[in-house]
Amino acid sequence: MRKIIGIGETILDIIFKEGKPSQAVPGGSTFNSLISLGRLGMPTTFISEIGQDTVGDMILDFMRTNNVGTENLDIFTDGKTPISLAFLDSRNEARYMFYNQFPQDRLNFVWPRIDKDDIIVFGSYFALNPAIREKVCELIEYAKTRKAIIYYDPNFRDAHAHEAVKLMPSVLENLEYADLVKGSVDDFNNLFHQNDPRKIYLDHIKFYCPNFICTLGSKGASLFCPNGEKQFAATPVEPISTIGAGDSFNAGILFGLLKHDITLDKLYALTTEEWEPIIQYGMEFASAVCCSMDNYISTELATSYATKNITNSL
Repeated sequence: MRKIIGIGETILDIIFKEGKPSQAVPGGSTFNSLISLGRLGMPTTFISEIGQDTVGDMILDFMRTNNVGTENLDIFTDGKTPISLAFLDSRNEARYMFYNQFPQDRLNFVWPRIDKDDIIVFGSYFALNPAIREKVCELIEYAKTRKAIIYYDPNFRDAHAHEAVKLMPSVLENLEYADLVKGSVDDFNNLFHQNDPRKIYLDHIKFYCPNFICTLGSKGASLFCPNGEKQFAATPVEPISTIGAGDSFNAGILFGLLKHDITLDKLYALTTEEWEPIIQYGMEFASAVCCSMDNYISTELATSYATKNITNSL
């Protein structure tokens, strides 16, 4: 059975609204996507690093409860599980502060089995961080030899915008690894100082990876692929929090790729019409998560999709 393997940061997000802490939830970009996928019943495992402490124990328990494999985690004793503070503004968009204490020797994980047409998802600063870059690249390069699908979300936040030039060689290498790139227009504005999806694709993405999805918040998403391009409108919602929207969009795309049995070979031949139901999952999941304080789709929504799948298979 095909599976989804994520590699990324694990963190406890403490969310502040109107200057007061309102919720604490396990997070991390790829982590959030995998929690949604685990709730949907997709076979998933996660590669990350957490401390052997109370916060780490909370996160481990949360992963297991939500059907995400923990056997490939690096659980370290010399340090502490990272924490972030997320401050929501008047539009319920987040500004972050991060606190971490990692050991000197990082990311010592047991490698997962990777089979043909499995999906590897990676991104954020985790995929660029010089302290662990070599180990991340080893995994991605091995996955390429195994003919897995590589899904890259730069998720390049404002906090690292001043490092864009220094990190650009690693960003470009990640784009070259990828079979599908998805990012927000804000990510690419931070990286390339451009906010037009078509120019971003033609000037910066297409040469490395022909399959590209650019999300535009309330303005929807733009798809670019070898067989054309297409715009998708977002479902209008009154957001409570946008923290997990992009990660939930990723979960929807990954769910769609497995549900529609999109293999590595099929991925490059998809028409814009065949992409439509896959991207629709992403739009629906992102909209749902914007209406809650969670970073992932609800168990109720996940159950409704699982029920649909069972019904459709009968």
